[in-house]
Amino acid sequence: MYKKILVAVDGSPTSDAALGEAMKLAAAGGELRIVHVVDEVTFNWDEHYSNPSEIFQALAKNGDRILRSAQEKVAREGRRCDTHLLEMDKTRRRVPEMIAHEAETWGADLIVLGAHGRRGVHHALLGSVAEGVARLASKPVLLVRGM
Repeated sequence: MYKKILVAVDGSPTSDAALGEAMKLAAAGGELRIVHVVDEVTFNWDEHYSNPSEIFQALAKNGDRILRSAQEKVAREGRRCDTHLLEMDKTRRRVPEMIAHEAETWGADLIVLGAHGRRGVHHALLGSVAEGVARLASKPVLLVRGM
C-alpha cells in the first residue's frame, strides 16, 4: 500500500482521471498531496506585455483555482488532502523537475500523473511532462491515460 501519494494536476480531463486514480489508491488510508506547477517560462515575454508580473499573478490565481477544484473533488469523497502550488523559481527548473523534487522532498511513495498521449510533432515540440517525471523521479510513477 502507498502511504504518501503525490498527484499533479493541470485542470485537464486527463489530470482529473489521474486524480481519480490517486483517490482510489489513497482510499486505504494513504495521504494525498495535490500539486500544480505555475510555469511562466513557456510564455514569450516581449514588449507586448506591459506588466509581466500581472500575467504571473493570473497564472498563480488559475493554479489556485485548479487546486481548489481538485481538493473539492477529494472532499466530496469524504477524504482530506493537502495542496501545494509550485512556482517556477530562479533556478529555472522545468515542470518535470519541479514535480520530481516535490515528491522527493515530501517523501512520496508514488507519483500519479495524467499522460496526454501526444505523438509526432506535438510531442517533439511540447515534450511530455509525464515522460520527464518518469525519467527523473526516484519514486514510482503511475501514468494515467487521458480520455
